[in-house]
Amino acid sequence: MAAQGGVLFQEKVSRMLSRRDGKPVLKPNRSLSLRDAVANRKMRKGEATCVTEMSVMMACWKHNNFVDGLCSNELSAFNTCVDKALAAMKTKSDQSGLQGGRLHPKQATTLLKRYPNMRTEI
Repeated sequence: MAAQGGVLFQEKVSRMLSRRDGKPVLKPNRSLSLRDAVANRKMRKGEATCVTEMSVMMACWKHNNFVDGLCSNELSAFNTCVDKALAAMKTKSDQSGLQGGRLHPKQATTLLKRYPNMRTEI
């Protein structure tokens, strides 16, 4: 079966080549080389944290007519959750400059400019 797939592929390639020169019939409208820069887009933010603590705190406020003194337990739980999330985010950013296993666009552009691609086609 794999040999048949190879034969089909060779047939498709031979149909795409011109009969006279053996050059490709289809011509790309741009050069087939990679650029030396990456689009400067903003990185996505991470997932939301402490959503349950915040919803419990707001439900307590609504139940107690927005009095902070009656919802002190919920406020402290929400604040501790936020502090833990900020500390975790800070340690994660300190450990690596990568976000989600990807380079920041500015870092990728500097690396691509340091090692540029060949502009000529092979």
